[in-house]
Amino acid sequence: MEVLKVSAKSQPKMVAGALAAILRGKSTAELQAVGAAAVNQAIKAIAITRGFVAPNGIDIITVPAFSSISIDGEERTAIKFLVEPR
Repeated sequence: MEVLKVSAKSQPKMVAGALAAILRGKSTAELQAVGAAAVNQAIKAIAITRGFVAPNGIDIITVPAFSSISIDGEERTAIKFLVEPR
């Protein structure tokens, strides 16, 4: 499974392009985001991705979950979005 890390400064269209490439390969992807702004960018990227892959006949589903990650030795709670073709 591919893991894409999304920050508050990530461009949703760029993340969507990477996510669409993974999904076209019939693989599952995980987006990780820490903080409200990063979660916002991740959700926008998922919405844009739907538009990118729909012409290929791919419908996607997203499952959100919490995840504990370590950033600079500090435990943080991230939101992860599992994205896969339906």
